[in-house]
Amino acid sequence: MSPARRPAPTLSERLPALARATDLADGRLDEEAVAAARTVLARAAERRSLSADHTVVGFFGATGSGKSTLFNAVVGREIARAAARRPTTSEPLAAVWGEPGSQALLDWLDVSQRHHVDTPLPAGQEDAGRWTRVKERLAGGSAPEGPGGLILLDLPDFDSVSLHHRTIVQRLVGMVDVVVWVVDPQKYADAIIHQEFIAPLAHHGAVTMVVMNQVDRLPAAEVPAVMASLAELVAQDGLPTTGLSKPVAVSAVTGEGVEALRSRIRQVADTKAAAGARLDADVTDAAERLAQASGEGEPAGITQESEDRLTDGLAQAANVPGIARAAGKSYALHAAGHTGWIATRWLLKFRKDPMRRLNLDRGDSVNPEVNRTSLPPMGAAQRAAADSAVRGFAHDAAAGAAEPWTRSVRQAARTHEDRLPDTIDQAIAGTDFRARKNIWWWLLFDVLQWIAMLAVVAGLVWLLGLFLLEYFQIPVPPPPTVEGFPLPVPTLLVLAGVVTGLFLALTGRILAGFGARLRERTVRRKLRASVAGAGRRTVVEPVRAELEAHAAFREALAALRA
Repeated sequence: MSPARRPAPTLSERLPALARATDLADGRLDEEAVAAARTVLARAAERRSLSADHTVVGFFGATGSGKSTLFNAVVGREIARAAARRPTTSEPLAAVWGEPGSQALLDWLDVSQRHHVDTPLPAGQEDAGRWTRVKERLAGGSAPEGPGGLILLDLPDFDSVSLHHRTIVQRLVGMVDVVVWVVDPQKYADAIIHQEFIAPLAHHGAVTMVVMNQVDRLPAAEVPAVMASLAELVAQDGLPTTGLSKPVAVSAVTGEGVEALRSRIRQVADTKAAAGARLDADVTDAAERLAQASGEGEPAGITQESEDRLTDGLAQAANVPGIARAAGKSYALHAAGHTGWIATRWLLKFRKDPMRRLNLDRGDSVNPEVNRTSLPPMGAAQRAAADSAVRGFAHDAAAGAAEPWTRSVRQAARTHEDRLPDTIDQAIAGTDFRARKNIWWWLLFDVLQWIAMLAVVAGLVWLLGLFLLEYFQIPVPPPPTVEGFPLPVPTLLVLAGVVTGLFLALTGRILAGFGARLRERTVRRKLRASVAGAGRRTVVEPVRAELEAHAAFREALAALRA
């Protein structure tokens, strides 16, 4: 069995999803798409706080389309003609059915000319099942029962030479619940109305009506062809040619089709779903604009290999190999201080510890959080190496994503670009370089060296004593000898001590070489871990946050489309 189909999200579920997507798109995607989404959210919040009983229907049309005459015909009174001071409508005019709750809604619409109509419009005769289903999906069937309130708006001509008139039309076309486009046989194909007004509302077929007025001016035989042509244009604009947006033919003068139009408007008002349907279409339009601005494609993300390459590049830029070599030399220097020949150890005082020269062998008394190394600042080549490593990491992480997100990932990788060198320096300064102070073989060689030196000193003192006794002609027995060696014991002590000391020094130097290389590898590993941590904080984590923002944005869009 196939899994149960997930119910479409309600408007109350889609609006938070659009808000999340908009917040995530802000600063990353096209500013116009983000601004349009924020406008939709603000308008939805305002409209939902106002009367849910009332449906706002706006009559829009070009000069000469008979819009005001049709408005009067639908209302059943000469409201528009009585209120207008000029042949064309200069300010929005409202006919209101159901006064309670309408005042705040009209204030929001900024419509000051209001006429309350007591005579109700006749109830709609068409099947209302479709609108009932719309109401249930958008509001969970929670709209108030009973006849709905209605506000009909007669608006200025959208092609008026007055900028004020066009501004009113452009504002209210985005605020009314239902848009009624009134065209006439002469201007129904006008590119302005189709390109600038109808086409942008392609997702609003559920709340858009297209009315061909003045069909009485056409020969009866031509009406079907003209209506077919209008339907084709409407389809090219992206609107469906069935349902509410199916073009209808009327004549405000003869009354042809007026009753059907009035009935359709009454039906929409009674279902009380048009406001939600309009907002739902606005949300869909805003979501699609955000989706188009976002583009297609998924980023490759962060891999261990890309992190390793970043660390390698930053470590090279931070001269980690040089610092590791300095640590090896420092180890060899300290080893020589314990294993070298005692007679020449004093010369080591003239050799400065490489790690101390770099301010990297400070002991436990310095706070690594505030201490810095004495490494020279990154030069142009080192900065270029670090920048190349950061750009390479961002490129790998964003591979496959659309251009806006690729750009945002690159920007995120460079968020801390200015303080990256200092962060790396601080990470190096905070690395634990302390080695064991007492290495067992150092102590053993040190003891043996002192024994050898004592032998040398003892032999020299013995020989000096014999020389002085002989110089003062004091008879002394000859010094003892060791069987098989022609040299006396004092001389053997000196020679044995010197040879042993030199042998120990040479052997210690060889062993120190192995230890220095081991120390160099250990320090390189520690430094690499420190640099990796600095890179993770300044580069990896911002990029990861950007990738998470991309994923959250896609999830929000998916919730909008579910």
